[in-house]
Amino acid sequence: MTTPESTPQAAAPAHGFARRNWGKLTLLALVLVPALAFTIWTTAALSYSYSSGLRVGFVQKFSSKGWICKTWEGELAMVNMPGALSQIFVFSVRSDSVAKAINDAIAKGRLELQYDEHRGVPTRCFGETNYYVTGVRSIGN
Repeated sequence: MTTPESTPQAAAPAHGFARRNWGKLTLLALVLVPALAFTIWTTAALSYSYSSGLRVGFVQKFSSKGWICKTWEGELAMVNMPGALSQIFVFSVRSDSVAKAINDAIAKGRLELQYDEHRGVPTRCFGETNYYVTGVRSIGN
């Protein structure tokens, strides 16, 4: 004679898990895959420099901008000859220590800005330009 406790229970079908969670898996894939692609793209764009160099001139505009992602944005007026029109080099600064050094050196006159160009950065959250200043040196008059 068998008792109800000793009756073997039927196992749930294996395909039931995937069927019940199809919507959750789809939503997870629609959120995680683009987020992962965005993260890889951003990391690659900010890790590898397209070009680097130096620019010399007078910083004529330098301010902190952004609602959520705060960056420093500036303009460097480059003058080759006295009386000639200046070219404007627009740049971004992500480091607060470099921004402080630029602010401290603005009153001294001409500056030499060391920069890296990063092309393909996906948003303007990391800076409004492709040129990111990494160092500054005061030239003087």
